Amino acid sequence: MKATRLSAAGLAVALLGALIAGTPARAADTDATTTPSTTCTTDPATPKRQFRAMWIASVTNIDWPSKASWTAPDQVAKQKAEYLGWLDLAQQLNHNAVVVQVRPTADAFWPSPVEPWSEYLTGVRGQDPGWDPLAFLVEESHKRNLEFHAWFNPYRVSMPAPGGAGADLSKLAPNSPARQHPDWVFAYPPAGVAGSRLYYNPGIPEVREFVQTAMMDAVNRYDIDGVHFDDYFYPYPSGTYQYPDDATFAQYNRGFTNQADWRRDNINLLIQEMNAKIKAVKPWVKFGVSPFGIWRNKSADPNGSDTTGSQSYDIISADTRKWIKEEWIDYVVPQLYWYIGQYPAADYARLVPWWAEQVRGTKVQLYIGQADYKSGDPAYGSFWMNPDELSNHLTLNRSYPEVLGNVHFSAVQVKANRLDATDRYAADHYSRPALVPAMAQLPAKPLLFPVITGADRQADGVHLTWRQPADGNGPFGTATSYAVYRFDGTGKAEACAFADASHLVATVRGTGGAVQSWVDADAAAGQSYTYYVTALDRVWNEGPASPARVVR
Repeated sequence: MKATRLSAAGLAVALLGALIAGTPARAADTDATTTPSTTCTTDPATPKRQFRAMWIASVTNIDWPSKASWTAPDQVAKQKAEYLGWLDLAQQLNHNAVVVQVRPTADAFWPSPVEPWSEYLTGVRGQDPGWDPLAFLVEESHKRNLEFHAWFNPYRVSMPAPGGAGADLSKLAPNSPARQHPDWVFAYPPAGVAGSRLYYNPGIPEVREFVQTAMMDAVNRYDIDGVHFDDYFYPYPSGTYQYPDDATFAQYNRGFTNQADWRRDNINLLIQEMNAKIKAVKPWVKFGVSPFGIWRNKSADPNGSDTTGSQSYDIISADTRKWIKEEWIDYVVPQLYWYIGQYPAADYARLVPWWAEQVRGTKVQLYIGQADYKSGDPAYGSFWMNPDELSNHLTLNRSYPEVLGNVHFSAVQVKANRLDATDRYAADHYSRPALVPAMAQLPAKPLLFPVITGADRQADGVHLTWRQPADGNGPFGTATSYAVYRFDGTGKAEACAFADASHLVATVRGTGGAVQSWVDADAAAGQSYTYYVTALDRVWNEGPASPARVVR
């Protein structure tokens, strides 16, 4: 009975606020600040919804943690400070998510019951770092209202020697399952060949079940927002060496007579089963894959792209187009690491429309993987010496409404800002905050509008406080975060004023308390403002706007 009384009381407060301050804009599906019949003219440079993230890679300590942290006087403090620095950068660039590698080589950035601690935390394979990095990563990301996508590599077990274990099982952590089940792994290219490393064999059913179990441990125990795979499934080909899986095919072919089709089906099963397992325990957790940028060339398949480059369908057994059409994933981030121009092998301007066509009519969202690592590096050619190349990519994306965001590889390259390219694309495309695109296939309940209870000008800015009526009670959803809109002057904002991010000044993570707060440190002295607040649920569905609150 107590929950019912709270719900009714909260609703009464909300309705009273509406009567006093005027009727707020009404809800429409995932954006409650415009109506279905409203046609609004928006600024393409300030989209209201756009996924913005960078990959934070841990393998070989590319981005985080640094190798220098291994020998720091306080290793844990150093690694925490480094990660907070990456979050600072994400906020500075108005990103709304991070994609962090937490299982780079069949190891773990959390106390896994089935896999060893990652060597990239301490420099020693299997060594306990003395803390729970994943718990910290998730908590700190959420404090800044950044989605946390946990990036897993399903089958890679080691990196090449001398830095990695190479093909030598004895160099893995003592408790590595690969050492306990040597029949689960193969070396590719063969041991003794430069670049050789170990992989779990995707064709063994027990292996597929095991890697899913290892990854699902993190899904079950941590408050992550997404599960993310990159482009590593079967190994990329090395010379003319063949995968050593003929015996596996003979034993586990499931009736397939074509070995290439069987390999693709092994990866299809991984994707399909992983999605089902995620949704069974946490239906709100997104599942996404970032594949190599070419599925198949048109010359090989009429459904393919107008390209002549390597084909992920053939070389790594990744049928990414099928995953989209079957809706086994929630989002796809093709790595379109090529320039705009006359490049027949893989022209960015040809691939973006191809990927847009693949997701059209499905529930799968399309974000584009951007090659920040190439920008300003003469080794990649003259096109990448153009400081506007990356910004031009994002401008081209605007022509395709299916493109709902970008992920940048990788954090250290974003920070390097060679040719001021990061500054340029951020100014051109990320000048305002943005909400993460909502996904209609994920569970949601309606949200009531917040009630602003205080708006006070103080020395450090305008202090806003608000309450969320009936939060999580009865038929209503729970507000995970809030969007704050600010308008100059004291006039009422029309519905279309909320259609882009021109007036969106912040998104704020909710706290456990009844009263939420935020300080507008950018509010100019002597300027009158009108504020509105909306509630956002776990998957960024937006409720109706609060009654206005004026600060003179």
